[in-house]
Amino acid sequence: MDQTPQECTETPQGLVAAQESTPQPRLRLHRAFLSHYLPDAHDIIVYLPPGYDQEPARTYPVLYLHDGQNLFEEVTSFLPGRSWDVRQQADAAIEAGEVEPLVIVGICHAGPRRIAEYSFEADAQHGGGEAEDYGIMLTRELMPWIATEYRVRTGRTDVGVGGSSLGGLLSLFLALRHPRFFGKLAVLSPSVWWNRRSILGFLWQHAPELRERPRLWLDVGDREGRHTVEDVRLLHQFLEANGWRPDENLHFEVIPGGTHDEASWAGRVRPMLGFLFPFSAQ
Repeated sequence: MDQTPQECTETPQGLVAAQESTPQPRLRLHRAFLSHYLPDAHDIIVYLPPGYDQEPARTYPVLYLHDGQNLFEEVTSFLPGRSWDVRQQADAAIEAGEVEPLVIVGICHAGPRRIAEYSFEADAQHGGGEAEDYGIMLTRELMPWIATEYRVRTGRTDVGVGGSSLGGLLSLFLALRHPRFFGKLAVLSPSVWWNRRSILGFLWQHAPELRERPRLWLDVGDREGRHTVEDVRLLHQFLEANGWRPDENLHFEVIPGGTHDEASWAGRVRPMLGFLFPFSAQ
C-alpha cells in the first residue's frame, strides 16, 4: 500500500549535501545522493526559477525528471553537444507568463545500471526490473530531502515526474504505483515496447484504482520509427479507455519531424511545461 508523503520520510545512508557551483547560478548540483534501496549514488541537479532567491516566502510546484545528465548541460549529455535545454526553455516560458514558476529536479541516472533502475519488469533480452526500488528511493528519500532543502510544495497536484524513452515508461509506472505522490506526468517517447508492451497490462490493471487521473503529457516523434509511433498511439488509446480525457487531463501529440534524441525533446519542453504547469493569475 502506498504511504502518504508525510509517512515516507527516511534519512538516506549518506549525502554530500553541500551544493557545488555551476556556470548558472540557478542550477544547484548536489553530488552522490545515497539510498537505502539502491546500490549506486545519484547526482542531483536542481533548477530554480527566476526570482527564487528574491522571494524567500514563496513556495513552488516541483517536477522531477530522470536522466539528469541530459537536461541542463551539453557536456554531460549522452550525445555531446546536445541537451534538453531545460533551463533555457523553462526560463523563457516563465518569463513569457506561460508557465507557473517551478523547481525542476534532475536525477542523474546510474550509468550501466540505468536500464535496471528504469524498468519495472525484466525484459527477456535486456534484463532489468528494479524500478520499484527506484520509486521507493524517490518517494521516501529524495522527495522529502528536496522538501527540506528547497521551498517546494508537496501536495500531489503540485508534484510531477517525467522523462523520455525508458524514463517516460518509468514515469508512467511511478504514477500508477505511487498515485498519492504525482499529479502531473511528462511521458516523452516512452519505450512502450519494453517486455512485450507489458506497461499496457499494468495500466489496465492499476488505472481503475486511481481516485484521480494525473494530468498527462504524452508525445512521440513521427521519425522515431513506425513501430514506436504505433506503440505510443496504442498507449494513448489505453489511456483514453481508462478515464483520461483529451485537453482536460491528457495531451497527446505526434511531433512532425520528431526524433528519439535530446535535440528533439528540447523542442517539446516548453509546451510540455505549459500543459502541466500553466500559469494562473489567481
